[in-house]
Amino acid sequence: MIARSVLGVLQRALARQPAAAILGPRQVGKTTLARQFAQSINGLYLDLENFRDREKLTDPQLFLSAHEDRLVVFDEIQRTPHLFESLRGIIDEGRAKGLTTGRFLLLGSASLELLQQSGETLAGRIAFLEMTPLHALEVQGDKSESLWTRGGFPESYLSNSDEMSFEWRVDLIRTYLERDVPQFGPRIPAETLRRFWTMLAHNQGGLHNASKVAAGLEISPQTAGRYTDLLVDLLLVRRLQPYHVNVGKRLVKSPKVYIRDSGLLHALLNILDRDALLGHPVVGGSWEGYVIENLLAAAPTRSVPGFYRTSGGAEVDLVLELPGGERWAIEIKRGQSSKPSRGFYEACADLKPARKFVVYTGVDRFALGADVEAIGLRELMAILSGPGK
Repeated sequence: MIARSVLGVLQRALARQPAAAILGPRQVGKTTLARQFAQSINGLYLDLENFRDREKLTDPQLFLSAHEDRLVVFDEIQRTPHLFESLRGIIDEGRAKGLTTGRFLLLGSASLELLQQSGETLAGRIAFLEMTPLHALEVQGDKSESLWTRGGFPESYLSNSDEMSFEWRVDLIRTYLERDVPQFGPRIPAETLRRFWTMLAHNQGGLHNASKVAAGLEISPQTAGRYTDLLVDLLLVRRLQPYHVNVGKRLVKSPKVYIRDSGLLHALLNILDRDALLGHPVVGGSWEGYVIENLLAAAPTRSVPGFYRTSGGAEVDLVLELPGGERWAIEIKRGQSSKPSRGFYEACADLKPARKFVVYTGVDRFALGADVEAIGLRELMAILSGPGK
């Protein structure tokens, strides 16, 4: 069993709030974590995709009043949207009895439904957490290469072979296309969305041009935008926004788009293993997206990510604004070379970051100049997630 870093965050959230919600893609490990956590404290687990468990909540007030001294877990909470209003009343009644924390844990496979349904209903009563696929600090260092090629979904990462891992990811993509997307969004032909998703994969880390993608699929730019929104809301795609500062230069305004899990990226592009990846044109974008997802998984809550690029060529791959306003500039390099580009230095002159790093595939940490450090991914993640950050 791999220890998940979100567990500590969850325990702290339930220690201060009556409810917490863990959001994350399907098969990321939410159910396993919640079951084990609930079992450790004599909690009650309800699977809302199971008809019998849904039946128990025909009268939520009556059923839950019998378990008010236990943590109750609701898995796939978006299946029962009417439950949010009931939980609000139950939480407020419990507060009058001194039951102020650790009462409910909600699990959902997407962000859009939960946020829309509970944003106002449970405001001030719930903490939202995101559970990502496995990241580099959750696995052994010597297996981080497999994490990049196979991605962080536990079943994929732990498969006995690259072939089994690849086939599992192909099946997961099919599940999303045929089951989850119709559940969360308007009816979209599965093959059209697969082509759209694959086009995003080919442009991994590139500026998003909705009109160009739309033309390739013979759909309107507005429809392409809705498709992107849906994949972002399902926590499968990241739309990294440009970071703006007032420097009097012409800045890029389009976002960058990444398939968030590198394993899904490789499955969409039919990349079976490491050798195939290293010979594929997407290898640079794949590594960049992998590093960004890992760093954001380790970054403090409320950190604001972005990228910086001017029309003149100044560029930083990842700008992190930490809570409190401190700004870090991070260049991402694949391979042993760690020399930053001229554009990185030009961008830093505009951004004036407190710290400057070049993340490369090595593990040694050393100075590249007076104020720029070359550093391995795991070490920078450890700094981001350490005390005081």
